[in-house]
Amino acid sequence: MKKELTPLALARQAGRLALAKKGFDVRILKLKGLSSVCDYFVIASGEADVQVKAIAGHIYDELASMGYKPNYREGHREGNWVLLDYIDVVVHVFYEPTRSFYALEKLWGDAPVEELSDE
Repeated sequence: MKKELTPLALARQAGRLALAKKGFDVRILKLKGLSSVCDYFVIASGEADVQVKAIAGHIYDELASMGYKPNYREGHREGNWVLLDYIDVVVHVFYEPTRSFYALEKLWGDAPVEELSDE
């Protein structure tokens, strides 16, 4: 049975799952009220395409086991930027140079940010 999570709780869970696979610089951007796209972006980085795929795959598998499957998924084959769209929450897992190039945090610079760490 699916445990109902709020969008923020789902975003935080995705972020913790990224950290569990050694993702780094994990941030949640609150877009509610700033964008009609979604309520939250979760952004995480990996050091190589293989790690990006592992992080995104772990998030996908663990959230699916909780009853959450993304409406849309893209980029898993390449591993530079994997997007998992859960409607209210969009997860972005980047290979670090790709994240720096697209700079989503700067694009959404007025969004409140919550940083997650495994400390």
